Amino acid sequence: MATLQIFSAHASAADGLITVQSPHSVETTADNLEDALDAKGMTVFTRIDHALGAREAGLDLRPTEVVIFGNPNVGTPLMQCTQSVAIDLPQKALIWQDAEGQVWVGYNDPQYLKERHDIEGCDEVIGKIEKALGALVGAAVE
Repeated sequence: MATLQIFSAHASAADGLITVQSPHSVETTADNLEDALDAKGMTVFTRIDHALGAREAGLDLRPTEVVIFGNPNVGTPLMQCTQSVAIDLPQKALIWQDAEGQVWVGYNDPQYLKERHDIEGCDEVIGKIEKALGALVGAAVE
């Protein structure tokens, strides 16, 4: 977890997105994230390469990928608290390269999901999700 302190990380209250800087390429960061997910027994449902889709449509887009992942042992208790949170599950991580060439990983702040869905009585689950996401993204950018 200490590696996260080395890199820039911030949460924007307006959009509920936590972003963490990565020293790696988009592809390597996404690969690292998938490896970390696999090591924790999480399911990677799909990986979307938006830049590839853009190229296939004859358009340009900097490297941009989304990894969709989850674990029913974590997501189900959250949905039992407030079923509408299912619209935001499974979890997603966005990995992209900005105009200056810097790579970032972004994911939904669990506190944002708590507010968005008015989740009550699930602070322990939210805390576990915050810790797990932080560790997974930390592993992806180390």
